[in-house]
Amino acid sequence: MSQVPTIGRIVHYRLTEEDVSQVNRRRTTGASIWQRMRADPPTWPEGAQARGGNSASAGDVYPMMIVCTWGDKPDSTVNGQVFLDGNDVLWATSVHVGDGPGTFSWPVEHQ
Repeated sequence: MSQVPTIGRIVHYRLTEEDVSQVNRRRTTGASIWQRMRADPPTWPEGAQARGGNSASAGDVYPMMIVCTWGDKPDSTVNGQVFLDGNDVLWATSVHVGDGPGTFSWPVEHQ
């Protein structure tokens, strides 16, 4: 029997090349922020929130919380928040169950 995706479930999401480009492009480092704050004039906006974390790579798998489902069948498409290895998330939309990049899979229970 296959599982049906429902809101609030945690699944595994596999990053695509496009996901990786988006994640790594918007991340910064403490040293970079410091340089921009100390520039004359400062180029880091006051109160801006930095996104940082370990570098993402295509094929990396991260937990994703399902926040919307498009159907009530085991193969229904979902939207979700992917929890990255950092202080940010990735919004993933129209994700199908599968085992390739840009898909989600159910966690395997270890015994």
